[in-house]
Amino acid sequence: MQKTAFLFPGQGSQSVGMMANLAEPADVVRETFDSASRVLGYDLWEVTQNGPVERLNETQVTQPAMLAAGVATWRIWKALGGPDPDFMAGHSLGEYSALVAAGSMSFEDAVVVADERGKDMQAATPAGSSEMAAILGLDDEVVANICEEASQGQVVSCANFNSPGQVVIAGEKEAVDRAVELASAAGARRAFPLPVSVASHCELMRPAAEGMERILAGVDIETARIPVIHNVDVKTHRDAEEIRDLLVRQMWAPVRWTETIQWLVAAGVGRFAECGPGKVLTGLNRRISRESSSAALADFEALIETKENWS
Repeated sequence: MQKTAFLFPGQGSQSVGMMANLAEPADVVRETFDSASRVLGYDLWEVTQNGPVERLNETQVTQPAMLAAGVATWRIWKALGGPDPDFMAGHSLGEYSALVAAGSMSFEDAVVVADERGKDMQAATPAGSSEMAAILGLDDEVVANICEEASQGQVVSCANFNSPGQVVIAGEKEAVDRAVELASAAGARRAFPLPVSVASHCELMRPAAEGMERILAGVDIETARIPVIHNVDVKTHRDAEEIRDLLVRQMWAPVRWTETIQWLVAAGVGRFAECGPGKVLTGLNRRISRESSSAALADFEALIETKENWS
């Protein structure tokens, strides 16, 4: 029998009005966002539904919002009687949603961490000094070499290995701009800056990682009921201190998403479900593994259909 995996998206899948189509048939959506709002001290659902988009896209708002969206979708799945998957994974911030769903971390603790994570990341670099860019159509090794050539004493490196031929780079703006020019000259299909306010998963996030180390030290982490594949080393872990260390390192280390999906496929996973708004991970997975199937649980119909197929 095919094994299954739940995947949780991170920053970039948010949109004003997200989860509204699930909130009406499922009270658990509002309950989850209300719980997050009590921790945060502001109405997260109001921002999610009515924006403005600039507010929702602020890193310190996006991260708790995406955490709540992923966990709420998971809670609907369980309320419908959906079976547990064999594995879980999350893209960047989505790793926290996976840990909550797997029973490794409480939702309330994860909201506190996501809020602090967003603030620390925003504070790590002055506005306009850093950048992320997508490089399409080049091999991972070629992009890594381009970053090395473009650095010239500044920070620029591969941040997200999203799928074959899709790498996101991050670092200081001048260095990223140089890398974009070099990638275009090397034959990239596209190379362009991304509309984000922080440069995640690069050395510029070291100060933010220090803040995360302090806050995670006070968070209880249990052994997950469902194995979670971590971004940093593409492995599962049971030890709480190891998981804390991986979450700290995740701040400046690249997201190895291509390897994560390949690891899961090699472990026997043939069916994936994206647990949260949007279809970003579903699209990536189809490029990584054509032999597996992927479903985006972005509406109630998809939840019901996937549950019936998996039960």
